[in-house]
Amino acid sequence: MITQPATNIRRFSLTITMLGLFAGCASAPPQPSERQASNRTGSAPTQQRTKVGERAAAVALSQVGVPYRYGGSGTSGFDCSGLIQYAYRQAGKSVPRTTGQLWAATATVDMNQLQEGDLLFFKVAGKMSHVGLYLGEHRFVHAPSSGRTVAVESLKSPFYAAALLRAGRP
Repeated sequence: MITQPATNIRRFSLTITMLGLFAGCASAPPQPSERQASNRTGSAPTQQRTKVGERAAAVALSQVGVPYRYGGSGTSGFDCSGLIQYAYRQAGKSVPRTTGQLWAATATVDMNQLQEGDLLFFKVAGKMSHVGLYLGEHRFVHAPSSGRTVAVESLKSPFYAAALLRAGRP
């Protein structure tokens, strides 16, 4: 049987995600406090945030194929901000529920400084009304709209490139 490239990519992404999630279940030595780590490396808060963002990105990516559901914030269905809240909650960080609240609660990030887990805000129908989660390499995961499923898209696509307003870091 010949498989389609998209199917292979989904299988590979799911395999990598599952390996990462299972690795997270193993016990780890206690981590130094943020202040102790900061004194040693000078950048612990950023590193800690990045790890949470990476975990959130992996969680969101594992939801590819779950149906869009207005107001949804669980594995039976997501809207765009529900996916973000779910992914971050699973990664150990609480974030607001709505797109507007997420916009207000995130620090603006220059597009050249994007990290895995950063939020991407889009203007649809003339207003900021959509959010996705950055995966790296100009890709993001989001719950697009009714009748569709959680999907990975490219920031290089003409639609999303034109609609992108800003990035934010929780």
